[in-house]
Amino acid sequence: YIDIRDILFLNYINILSKVHNTMDFQFKSLITEKDHVGVVFCDSKNRLLGHAKKLDQISKKSISTVVNNDASFQKRKSKTFDYAIVHTPANLKLSKIYVFRLGDYSKFSVRDFQILGGHLYALISFYQEDKVGIYPDGILSKNINAINSCSEMMLGSLLASYKFDKYKTVNKKETKSLKIKIYSSNYSRIEKNYPNVVAVAEGVTMTRNLVTEPPNVMTPPEIAKNAASLEKYGVEIKILGEKEMTKLGMGSLLSVGRGSEYESKLAIMKWTGHKNKKKKPIAFVGKGVSFDTGGVSLKPANGMQEMKYDMGGSGVVVGLMKALALRKAKVNAIGVVGLVENHIGNMATRPSDVVTSYSGQTIEVLNTDAEGRLVLADALWYTQEQYKPEFMVNLATLTGAIVVALGNEYAGLFSNNDKLSKQLEEAGKIEDEKLWRFPLHDNFDKMINSPIADMQNIGTGHPGSITAAQFLQRFVNKTPWAHLDIAGTTWTKSLLPTSPKGSTAFGVKLLNRFVNKYYEGK
Repeated sequence: YIDIRDILFLNYINILSKVHNTMDFQFKSLITEKDHVGVVFCDSKNRLLGHAKKLDQISKKSISTVVNNDASFQKRKSKTFDYAIVHTPANLKLSKIYVFRLGDYSKFSVRDFQILGGHLYALISFYQEDKVGIYPDGILSKNINAINSCSEMMLGSLLASYKFDKYKTVNKKETKSLKIKIYSSNYSRIEKNYPNVVAVAEGVTMTRNLVTEPPNVMTPPEIAKNAASLEKYGVEIKILGEKEMTKLGMGSLLSVGRGSEYESKLAIMKWTGHKNKKKKPIAFVGKGVSFDTGGVSLKPANGMQEMKYDMGGSGVVVGLMKALALRKAKVNAIGVVGLVENHIGNMATRPSDVVTSYSGQTIEVLNTDAEGRLVLADALWYTQEQYKPEFMVNLATLTGAIVVALGNEYAGLFSNNDKLSKQLEEAGKIEDEKLWRFPLHDNFDKMINSPIADMQNIGTGHPGSITAAQFLQRFVNKTPWAHLDIAGTTWTKSLLPTSPKGSTAFGVKLLNRFVNKYYEGK
């Protein structure tokens, strides 16, 4: 018997398994098939749930006998999930059965079911099973219906199976298809909803890939190409280069990329899924600094390798637009990402330079490492001017100060609109991508006034995340707007149940839920 937490650890550090599984879900009625292993569930008191009870009867109580007499299973009760193994159960075609013991599943949330799916994937991968049948009936929660609970479990498994090893040439894992069949009385309805599950998983995967790629590969033009690849899913694409942005007067965004050999880009993705094609779109704007040296205000060497993650906001927007398009979301949505590399060089912007933004407002650049707000300033103004959206939500790995305030548990939320804030917070709670709202105030806004220009790009006081948000607010006019500072949540140094170390894609599930719950089809 091995504790599920040990399985998660062992599986991902590749001590025993040399196989990476890709997932293939199929859906069947309540039957058992040869050459499969089964996964069933019991409650905290070892009472079998759903179809497991019938299987137990057929097997002459061989399942319940193991569950109730396995000493190690009885002894080690985790607050989340434990399991027992029934080998060659009597009178069943199944070669083996894993019995997962759940906590108080009646209170399971969306996130609990995703975590369950992640743990199931870890278990199956650890034992290198390749043909698995899962019987989810009977896991009934007050918070989510049976169809959605199974869907969230599958999503958790898909997210947990993510692996990025394209650059490995030694000890690279063999890739094998893991066939999982969902046996349920609701199988046809679960199957019908499965494309939506895949859409979200694909969106998260795209974001993780974009953010994980090394910066010599994922340059601003390459991110733009990835955004343009969504055209095959029905997304309208527009890419602006430096020539077009210079003509428009986007001096704020362009100032950031002056020291780089790679051309800065603005990528616009438009999804028209609402029945009323002329309905105001909702808009998502992302910071895409493919690598951030800090520019002339050079960052310290320690930790600079993590600055490839500074395009996390743009990665989320591209992944979200893919998810919306794949599931054919009934909404009109705009995704805009400002793409630059903040490098040093003889053309790089200097501290004390003054630049003119697309809005016409002038900015004194006091610190070239406060560059993300310069990118977003022009991207936000362009979005609200060109598309007149119902609201704008921007995402950015914007400040180290937000990590000091919230660590890695919450992203910072700043907004000029209470309704929008509450909706985002609620969607974040459902997906466990949590937001914490910070204040905006005129007294904070005064901290970014410049003696020689309309504003400066850093504040004069200590509330760095707030003054950064105040800066952005000057570029949204009266459009309802929210800024998500995801600097502490974009990547993780710890293994999570549905995410390996590295890019988390924090924001894709949150915003997909937000769109679906509050705006789709309305």
